[in-house]
Amino acid sequence: MSTTLDPLAAPGLEHFADLQVDVGTPQVLGQGPQGLRRVVPILGGSAQGNGWSARVLPGGSDFQWIVSDTLSLLDARYGLETDAGDLVYVHNRALRAAPPEVMARLLRGEPVDPASIYFRCSPSLETSSPALNWVNERMFVGAGVRHPAQVVMRFFTLL
Repeated sequence: MSTTLDPLAAPGLEHFADLQVDVGTPQVLGQGPQGLRRVVPILGGSAQGNGWSARVLPGGSDFQWIVSDTLSLLDARYGLETDAGDLVYVHNRALRAAPPEVMARLLRGEPVDPASIYFRCSPSLETSSPALNWVNERMFVGAGVRHPAQVVMRFFTLL
Protein backbone atom coordinates (compact mmCIF):
# COMPACT_ATOMS: atom_id res chain seq x y z
CA MET A 1 0.00 0.00 0.00
CA SER A 2 1.39 3.39 -1.00
CA THR A 3 1.90 6.04 1.66
CA THR A 4 1.88 8.96 -0.82
CA LEU A 5 -1.07 11.30 -0.94
CA ASP A 6 -3.36 11.35 -3.94
CA PRO A 7 -2.48 14.62 -5.75
CA LEU A 8 -6.02 14.70 -7.22
CA ALA A 9 -7.88 14.21 -3.94
CA ALA A 10 -10.41 16.84 -2.95
CA PRO A 11 -8.58 19.65 -1.16
CA GLY A 12 -9.16 20.21 2.51
CA LEU A 13 -10.00 23.53 4.10
CA GLU A 14 -8.29 25.43 6.89
CA HIS A 15 -9.85 28.45 8.56
CA PHE A 16 -8.07 31.65 7.51
CA ALA A 17 -10.14 34.59 8.77
CA ASP A 18 -13.52 35.96 9.79
CA LEU A 19 -14.35 39.35 8.29
CA GLN A 20 -16.98 41.94 9.14
CA VAL A 21 -17.15 44.45 6.28
CA ASP A 22 -19.19 47.62 6.87
CA VAL A 23 -20.99 48.79 3.73
CA GLY A 24 -22.82 51.93 2.67
CA THR A 25 -25.89 52.59 0.58
CA PRO A 26 -25.72 50.95 -2.85
CA GLN A 27 -25.41 53.27 -5.82
CA VAL A 28 -27.66 51.94 -8.58
CA LEU A 29 -26.07 52.54 -11.98
CA GLY A 30 -29.01 51.23 -13.97
CA GLN A 31 -30.16 48.35 -16.07
CA GLY A 32 -27.78 47.21 -18.78
CA PRO A 33 -28.09 44.51 -21.40
CA GLN A 34 -26.83 41.89 -18.92
CA GLY A 35 -28.54 43.04 -15.74
CA LEU A 36 -28.73 45.74 -13.09
CA ARG A 37 -25.42 47.29 -12.03
CA ARG A 38 -24.82 48.50 -8.46
CA VAL A 39 -21.76 49.74 -6.58
CA VAL A 40 -21.69 49.34 -2.81
CA PRO A 41 -19.09 51.42 -0.94
CA ILE A 42 -16.94 49.64 1.63
CA LEU A 43 -16.68 51.85 4.71
CA GLY A 44 -14.47 49.80 7.04
CA GLY A 45 -14.71 46.79 9.29
CA SER A 46 -12.45 44.18 10.83
CA ALA A 47 -10.84 40.80 10.23
CA GLN A 48 -9.67 38.18 12.72
CA GLY A 49 -7.44 35.25 11.86
CA ASN A 50 -5.45 32.73 13.87
CA GLY A 51 -3.12 34.97 15.91
CA TRP A 52 -3.70 38.16 13.93
CA SER A 53 -6.29 40.85 13.35
CA ALA A 54 -6.76 43.67 10.86
CA ARG A 55 -9.00 46.53 9.97
CA VAL A 56 -10.82 46.80 6.66
CA LEU A 57 -9.67 50.01 5.04
CA PRO A 58 -12.37 52.42 3.87
CA GLY A 59 -12.48 53.25 0.18
CA GLY A 60 -13.09 49.88 -1.41
CA SER A 61 -16.19 48.92 -3.38
CA ASP A 62 -18.35 45.93 -4.15
CA PHE A 63 -19.32 46.01 -7.84
CA GLN A 64 -22.56 44.09 -8.21
CA TRP A 65 -24.27 42.66 -11.24
CA ILE A 66 -27.88 41.65 -10.55
CA VAL A 67 -28.26 39.05 -13.28
CA SER A 68 -31.82 37.94 -12.54
CA ASP A 69 -34.41 37.99 -9.78
CA THR A 70 -32.56 35.06 -8.15
CA LEU A 71 -28.87 35.67 -8.90
CA SER A 72 -26.26 38.35 -8.12
CA LEU A 73 -22.57 38.26 -9.07
CA LEU A 74 -20.29 40.32 -6.83
CA ASP A 75 -16.79 41.68 -7.32
CA ALA A 76 -15.45 43.37 -4.17
CA ARG A 77 -12.04 45.04 -3.93
CA TYR A 78 -10.63 46.48 -0.73
CA GLY A 79 -7.63 46.59 1.56
CA LEU A 80 -6.77 45.25 4.99
CA GLU A 81 -4.22 46.65 7.42
CA THR A 82 -3.05 44.18 10.04
CA ASP A 83 -2.27 45.22 13.60
CA ALA A 84 1.39 44.75 12.65
CA GLY A 85 0.97 47.36 9.88
CA ASP A 86 1.03 44.91 6.95
CA LEU A 87 -1.20 45.78 3.99
CA VAL A 88 -3.22 43.15 2.09
CA TYR A 89 -5.23 43.69 -1.08
CA VAL A 90 -8.42 41.60 -1.25
CA HIS A 91 -10.21 40.85 -4.52
CA ASN A 92 -13.29 38.82 -3.69
CA ARG A 93 -15.57 37.38 -6.35
CA ALA A 94 -18.86 35.99 -5.07
CA LEU A 95 -22.15 34.48 -6.11
CA ARG A 96 -25.36 35.10 -4.22
CA ALA A 97 -28.53 33.16 -5.07
CA ALA A 98 -31.93 33.11 -3.39
CA PRO A 99 -35.61 32.72 -4.21
CA PRO A 100 -37.02 35.84 -5.94
CA GLU A 101 -38.90 37.15 -2.89
CA VAL A 102 -35.82 36.78 -0.64
CA MET A 103 -33.52 38.42 -3.20
CA ALA A 104 -35.95 41.34 -3.59
CA ARG A 105 -35.93 41.94 0.19
CA LEU A 106 -32.13 41.68 0.28
CA LEU A 107 -31.74 44.21 -2.57
CA ARG A 108 -34.06 46.61 -0.73
CA GLY A 109 -31.72 46.43 2.27
CA GLU A 110 -34.11 44.47 4.47
CA PRO A 111 -32.92 41.76 6.87
CA VAL A 112 -33.33 38.21 5.55
CA ASP A 113 -32.72 34.76 6.96
CA PRO A 114 -29.11 33.93 5.98
CA ALA A 115 -30.06 30.26 5.60
CA SER A 116 -32.27 31.20 2.63
CA ILE A 117 -29.35 32.59 0.60
CA TYR A 118 -26.51 30.75 -1.11
CA PHE A 119 -23.52 33.12 -0.69
CA ARG A 120 -20.13 31.69 -1.65
CA CYS A 121 -16.96 33.53 -2.55
CA SER A 122 -13.50 33.11 -3.99
CA PRO A 123 -11.19 35.74 -2.48
CA SER A 124 -7.65 36.28 -3.69
CA LEU A 125 -5.12 38.03 -1.47
CA GLU A 126 -2.04 39.98 -2.42
CA THR A 127 0.63 41.56 -0.25
CA SER A 128 4.22 42.78 -0.30
CA SER A 129 4.65 41.85 3.37
CA PRO A 130 7.42 39.28 3.91
CA ALA A 131 5.55 37.95 6.95
CA LEU A 132 2.39 37.28 4.91
CA ASN A 133 3.98 36.43 1.55
CA TRP A 134 2.46 32.93 1.70
CA VAL A 135 -1.04 34.35 0.98
CA ASN A 136 0.19 35.28 -2.52
CA GLU A 137 0.74 31.57 -3.12
CA ARG A 138 -2.58 30.14 -1.92
CA MET A 139 -6.18 29.90 -3.04
CA PHE A 140 -9.07 30.75 -0.75
CA VAL A 141 -12.81 30.11 -0.65
CA GLY A 142 -15.47 31.39 1.67
CA ALA A 143 -19.07 31.82 2.68
CA GLY A 144 -20.91 34.99 3.55
CA VAL A 145 -23.98 36.56 5.08
CA ARG A 146 -25.35 39.95 4.01
CA HIS A 147 -26.86 42.16 6.71
CA PRO A 148 -28.37 45.58 5.91
CA ALA A 149 -25.14 47.51 6.74
CA GLN A 150 -22.53 44.74 6.92
CA VAL A 151 -21.25 41.66 5.13
CA VAL A 152 -19.90 38.89 7.37
CA MET A 153 -17.63 36.31 5.74
CA ARG A 154 -15.50 33.36 6.70
CA PHE A 155 -12.47 32.64 4.47
CA PHE A 156 -10.74 29.27 4.23
CA THR A 157 -7.39 28.33 2.71
CA LEU A 158 -7.56 25.48 0.22
CA LEU A 159 -5.02 22.87 1.35
